[in-house]
Amino acid sequence: MFEREMRKCFRLAGKGLGKVSPNPLVGCVVLDSNGKEIATGFHKRYGENHAERNALLKLSPEQTNGGTLIVNLEPCNHYGKTPPCSDLIIQYGLKRVVISNLDPNPKASGGIKKLEDAGIEVICGILREEGEFLNRIFFTNITQRRPYIVTKTATTIDGKIATHNGDSKWITSERSRKLVKKLRKQHDAILTTSATVLADNPEMKHCTKIILDREGKLDFDKQIFKQGKILLVTTRNDYNAPKNITVIKGREIGGKLDLKDVFAQVYEHGVRSIFVEAGSILNGYLIKEGLADEIIHFVAPKVLNDNRGISCFAGDSIDLIKFSKEFKLVEVKALQPDYYARYISNR
Repeated sequence: MFEREMRKCFRLAGKGLGKVSPNPLVGCVVLDSNGKEIATGFHKRYGENHAERNALLKLSPEQTNGGTLIVNLEPCNHYGKTPPCSDLIIQYGLKRVVISNLDPNPKASGGIKKLEDAGIEVICGILREEGEFLNRIFFTNITQRRPYIVTKTATTIDGKIATHNGDSKWITSERSRKLVKKLRKQHDAILTTSATVLADNPEMKHCTKIILDREGKLDFDKQIFKQGKILLVTTRNDYNAPKNITVIKGREIGGKLDLKDVFAQVYEHGVRSIFVEAGSILNGYLIKEGLADEIIHFVAPKVLNDNRGISCFAGDSIDLIKFSKEFKLVEVKALQPDYYARYISNR
């Protein structure tokens, strides 16, 4: 019961991808007392009305009296950028509220109790796992106080991102590359390394870009510095960066940046999700250290047949398959001629 309406909430909520961070993705469906849909809404942009308010303000309390409101996240119970949604639901005389997930944010939770105290029936847990997946970034932020990390790779069928001499353009099709640009916009920041910048001189248009330059190898005439907010991570004390670039001092462990520390620092700069576009060394390190929450893996219908070709995940040798890192496959999509697969971490 209410699964169909909840899935519609998920679809509505998804329209806010890349626009509502650090808030969650929320959609809402309102039914009248006869069970007929009379309004929908979703959270469109950070700082603007929440989904419930966007749906209810299309109606009058006479229309909603005795009706049902379906929403994928517990209605908020605090004054933030907008007033509490729980108060508005009570004001509109609804008799039932159906929810997928509880709000893990202690500042916003408590909506269910307020609704029940007002005599409203509350049903929780409808399509709970699907709701958790939809808001995996938000739940990671709140429960672990860190950014959600997505690693993007693009390989041949035999798992290569470049030939042995570094040639890598282009492995995947124009259609795949257009999708990558769309995926970038769903995240607060993209991250790459000085090695990738020096090899490819990418522009990587985005509102926020994180660049790992441990040894201070970069100069500032590269394409990547010409647009967007730049968070540049280095271990050097004498990094002389232009004023429009924020330099973050990273810790070094074993000749590498301590990425847990880096992610903690960029989180304090407001970054809640990171789309990683880098080479095999960083990709492999993220997997080895258990820092990648998700992998988006594009595959082109090509076989390099080059034993010295560069693989997408570099790492140390292991002796047994049981030591491999496991991920859960959650999506596969054909793009013709390529395809991509989405995996989430099992940790």
